[in-house]
Amino acid sequence: MAEGTDPSGHRERLRERLLEGGGDAFLDYELLEYVLALAIPRRDTKPLAKRLLAEFGSFPAVLAAAPAELARVEGLSAGGAAALKFVEAAALRSLRTAALDRPVLSGWQALTDYLHAAMAHRVTEEFRVVFLNNRNVLIRDEAMGSGTVNAAPVYPREIVKRALELGASGLILVHNHPSGDPAPSRDDIATTKAIVEAGKHLGLSVHDHVVIGRSGHASFRALGLL
Repeated sequence: MAEGTDPSGHRERLRERLLEGGGDAFLDYELLEYVLALAIPRRDTKPLAKRLLAEFGSFPAVLAAAPAELARVEGLSAGGAAALKFVEAAALRSLRTAALDRPVLSGWQALTDYLHAAMAHRVTEEFRVVFLNNRNVLIRDEAMGSGTVNAAPVYPREIVKRALELGASGLILVHNHPSGDPAPSRDDIATTKAIVEAGKHLGLSVHDHVVIGRSGHASFRALGLL
C-alpha cells in the first residue's frame, strides 16, 4: 500500500460497513485490521491482524495480551500495541460500569461478563476482591495477588484489613485459572474457608468466590461450597 494512501478503498469500505451496520458482521481479523490501521496508517495491516490471531488464538486473547507479549509479535509497533490496549481498556470500562454501578448481587450476569472479559485470557493467575457496602453496591474492585500460571499468593488477613479500611461489609472473591478449567481446586476451597473465618467475627460476609476460566466460570455458592 502506498504511503498515506489506500488505493483500493478497502479501509473506507470497512469504515462504511461499521458505521452503517455495526460490528457483528465483521470477522475477527477485520476488526483487528481496522484498529491497527488507525495506529499504523501507512501499511496493510491485514497480515499483522491474522498473525496476532494465530499467535494468541482469539480476538479477546489478543486484547488481553500483556504489552511484553505483544512486543514479541513481528511487525507490531508500540503504537499498534497501545491501540489494542486502548480498545481493551474501553471495553472493560463499559462492562465494569454496567456490572458494578448498581447492587451487584442483582446484576450477577453483568458482573460475570465483566470478570470473564477482564480475567479469562490472562496467562498468569490473579486474585481479585470486589468490596461491597451494606447495600451490596461496589466500593472497590482490587487485585490482591498475582502470580504464576497456577498460583497467586492470597493473604486472608490482608483482605480483611483492606475491607475494614474501605468500610466494606461484603466481599466477592474472584480468581482465574489460566489452564482454562474453572473447577475449584482443593487449595481454592481451603483459601476460601480461611477468608470466611477471618472475616466472620468482624461482620464481613463472603457472598461468593467466582473462579474464571476460558470456558466459563464456577461459583462456590452455586456449587454448595460456601
